[in-house]
Amino acid sequence: MHPQAYLDSLQPLAIRFGLERVERALAALGRPDRDLPVLHVAGTNGKGSTCAMAAAALRVAGHRVGLYTSPHLVRFHERIQVDGQPISEEALAHCIEQVRRACPWHEHGDPSERLTYFEFATLLGLAHFAKERVDVAVLEVGLGGRLDATNAVLPVVTAVSRIGLDHTQLLGNTLDAIAREKAGIFKRGVPAVVARAQDPEALRALREEAAAHLAPFHVADGEWSGPLALRGPHQRGNAALAAAALRLLDRAGVKVGEEQVAQGIAEARWPGRLEEVGGVVLDGAHNPDGATALAAALPVLYPGRPIELVFGVLTDKDHAGMLRVLGPAVRRLHLLAPHSARARAPADYRGLARLHCEDVDVHDSCSAALRCAKAAARDGAIVCVAGSLYLVGEARALLVDPRAM
Repeated sequence: MHPQAYLDSLQPLAIRFGLERVERALAALGRPDRDLPVLHVAGTNGKGSTCAMAAAALRVAGHRVGLYTSPHLVRFHERIQVDGQPISEEALAHCIEQVRRACPWHEHGDPSERLTYFEFATLLGLAHFAKERVDVAVLEVGLGGRLDATNAVLPVVTAVSRIGLDHTQLLGNTLDAIAREKAGIFKRGVPAVVARAQDPEALRALREEAAAHLAPFHVADGEWSGPLALRGPHQRGNAALAAAALRLLDRAGVKVGEEQVAQGIAEARWPGRLEEVGGVVLDGAHNPDGATALAAALPVLYPGRPIELVFGVLTDKDHAGMLRVLGPAVRRLHLLAPHSARARAPADYRGLARLHCEDVDVHDSCSAALRCAKAAARDGAIVCVAGSLYLVGEARALLVDPRAM
């Protein structure tokens, strides 16, 4: 079976928390994570950017670096990278077969034993890193932290980016509850560093959880002051967190000097985060905190230019909170449903959108929304796509290959 077809058969939207299946699979695979120094990063917003900057700096320092992130924007292969290169089709197929052979109970045992899509993906990443003999791996938590599949690995350093209200139906509806779930990645004796730009409620919970886990606790500087490749004022906080985590890695024996930290942060790339492709700004903002960062960044990056916003959300996201922030910041909203079974139909919230932005269009596809927004932006406005990483991935694929539009 084609690798992507097999992965799709694992029901990508299914979520079953717990580490038992991953622990069993890792043992069957011979613990590919054994002796692998890992930086483990959790958080609500900014964790992917933090991972990208940390991985870039480690590469500059001469390490062979594995990077595992989620979700992907266009192709699954983006999730598993070695030295900035996504896993090849051949390597992906090999790793899939490796996991299937090692874990026959995954396909032939009780349904409760079946690995989820994310668990299987995490195993693929670790198997590939072992095969490629990486020196260090940077792992991004998928959802939460305590029961996330990545938490089966023992890291050298843990980091937590900004925490906000997201996935409340799974993680809790207070910052305290969500912070404690994220802090589930803290381990006894393993240094933990958190972003300074935390709500006091979240910071207090993180500090308390670190003490309970007997994990040395650090708070990163507020902002990185040096050159920065990733755009937007909020990235200075993510860069400061990456720098603090890298310094802790250096102390733990994964050597990376200050000049290498600075160079990595100055060179890091992370698609879909205030990224400009084909004259369109793509940003992965998919919760109110991310929307707030986007609304603050756009007038800084594009002063005086109106915004045509292409916007789509999933049903489990706080679309009202995002529209409350983004609606007043843009000239027109172009609503559509991202290509996902969990997409929210624009008709369900068109009225709500008009409370925050007078001019609202609804489209039946991403290509139609982009065409309309681009036509409206001929007067010098900026077209921006946000609301869902699924939507950003759709738009990016279309913009990279305009013939698809």
